[in-house]
Amino acid sequence: MLLNPEWKPCLIRRMVALTLLVGSAVSVPASAADPVTSADLPTDRPPGIGTGFFAFQLTDFYGQPHKLDDYRDHRMLVVVFFGTECPLAKLYGPRLASLAEEYASRGVAFVGINANRQDALTEIAAYARRHGIDFPLLKDTTGEVAEQFGATRTPEVFLLDDARQLQYQGRIDDQYGVGYGRSEPEREDLRRAIDALLAGRMVERPRTQAVGCLIGRPRKPDESSEVTYSRQISRVLRKHCVECHRAGEIAPFTLETYDEAVGWAEMIEEVVRTQRMPPWSANPQHGEFANARSMSEEEKELIYGWVEAGAPEGDPAELPEPREFVTGWRLPREPDVVIPMRETPFEVPAEGIVEYQYFAVDPGFEEDRWIAASDIVPGERSVVHHVIVFISPPQGRDRRGLGWLAAYVPGQSSMQLPPGQARLVPAGSKLIFQLHYTPNGSVQHDLTRIGLVFAEPESVEEEVVTLLALEEKFEIPPGAENHRVSTTRSEWPFSARLLAMSPHMHVRGKSFRFDALWPDGHRETLLDIPDYDFNWQNSYQLAEPFDIPTGFAVECVAHFDNSRKNIVNPDPEATVRWGDQTADEMMIGFFEVAVPKGAWRSRLLAEAPGHAEADQARARQVVKRLFDRFDANQDAAIDRDELPSTFRVFAFRRYDRNGDRVITQEEAYQFALASGGDS
Repeated sequence: MLLNPEWKPCLIRRMVALTLLVGSAVSVPASAADPVTSADLPTDRPPGIGTGFFAFQLTDFYGQPHKLDDYRDHRMLVVVFFGTECPLAKLYGPRLASLAEEYASRGVAFVGINANRQDALTEIAAYARRHGIDFPLLKDTTGEVAEQFGATRTPEVFLLDDARQLQYQGRIDDQYGVGYGRSEPEREDLRRAIDALLAGRMVERPRTQAVGCLIGRPRKPDESSEVTYSRQISRVLRKHCVECHRAGEIAPFTLETYDEAVGWAEMIEEVVRTQRMPPWSANPQHGEFANARSMSEEEKELIYGWVEAGAPEGDPAELPEPREFVTGWRLPREPDVVIPMRETPFEVPAEGIVEYQYFAVDPGFEEDRWIAASDIVPGERSVVHHVIVFISPPQGRDRRGLGWLAAYVPGQSSMQLPPGQARLVPAGSKLIFQLHYTPNGSVQHDLTRIGLVFAEPESVEEEVVTLLALEEKFEIPPGAENHRVSTTRSEWPFSARLLAMSPHMHVRGKSFRFDALWPDGHRETLLDIPDYDFNWQNSYQLAEPFDIPTGFAVECVAHFDNSRKNIVNPDPEATVRWGDQTADEMMIGFFEVAVPKGAWRSRLLAEAPGHAEADQARARQVVKRLFDRFDANQDAAIDRDELPSTFRVFAFRRYDRNGDRVITQEEAYQFALASGGDS
């Protein structure tokens, strides 16, 4: 065993500079005792399959040499190219350790090779320890071994037979990919290939597409290039990337220095070209947003030119001043109260899919609290996909609109309202933490907290609330590539102003559009998300909020892809309906609106001239829609079992005024009337 779990720091100090020795073009001879040979396999293989490689010698992080010939007594050799910071390489670390242990007794050896310029020896040692990897992990300092194999990404595996000829190249399995993960793999490609060779059969699918991070090979920069890291690229990265790609933040690697950035140069170019980064999905043809984080075309061209020139550093004297970041809470002052999601951390497993977690916390508010600012800080950012904190008012407190308090997604964690605006948390309320975790290859522990800054009640002029437009009654047929679901919100509080919008779907979500229907009859697209990405739950804040006029409506139109073309689709054969978990779907358009203080509780809409009758009519419509949808046994009452889980958690007690766990039509009418027709 090359890596002792009890390794000590003194071993790291003994590491030496690594050397790559490329041997002559001599194939390693096959073992006559091994029954599986390349002669048993067909010759009409894809390019590269069935070919051999030069002998090589690399050293591990202890400085011990390893060469291809060391494995001559093994029936097969799996060579895996890995990176220590690549998210997919992290996820597959435990899988590789398990496969190596499983097949060791059958003569299959594993060896890992790291050809990334940016990965240090200490990081390779930590990667092995973290994932329990006992097979050798070697360093390819010049990238020549990666060139021999044609390796381009991490993780990427190469299966060599007894003659050390290539019989499989590609991914480990299909469980994880860029931006998605399945609870279990549907096709275990590496396992199938090993089993086939062990049984003397040809590999059914000798090549698959490896997904993951591009290998950051050593480069020869063009020092005459006008575009350098010091002069331009450092400024682009600090403007758009370093907020997350720095020590202690959510991003999987840092980009604060040249040595860090140069190893990721090709990867940076790829994610910018494919618009995966920066994470901003809004169609620029519609709307202007205060929190836009898209990259300009000029900035993109600078990155492309820099990579093409070999990523030169330039003169460090031209570097800008380091960007200053707020440490700790991203709040205007220290929070008045800090509330953890629970007393003890939640354990996030190393692999698989973690269903949404809900934690109810009593903050102990004995009086109404107005919240001027909030910040959510995950305990373990590497596994926290997103957090939403809801307000659950005590029984008997009428509250309209969704009880939304704050949200966290990578790059967006804090909420700071302008002077005069605040969110209300009624006395006796509980806070509901909804957390979505994404495993990263090792067991993690998270204790997420929210910090709140109070506003003085007399300073509040407008209350900020979250409304929604949703459609729960839909069925997405199996295989549907572009299934349309729409809903319209036409009921708004009196004197409300629209501040922001946010779409929400799950992994089958394809696109989402908010279309304004103005009273004069014309239609305008407020926000268009043509390529919805579940990984980025962004809120889109209007650069210029506007007053909502009477007769105004917003149509939300969503499209879903339930076909096999959708690589993140967990089951293309399923008929998909509304549900809380990722394998289900949702269709929600969120609206942040500001209303005059007290309007929610004083029935301002009903008391406004000319609105009383309309308010009553809307309330009756709400009751009809509610009972048509949920009163399954048509007994003029809705109990908790007839409602979806989201409704039960966040809205039931607001309707059930007498606490008998049943909603009557009169209770629903009174709630809707008090809400100005809002449901």
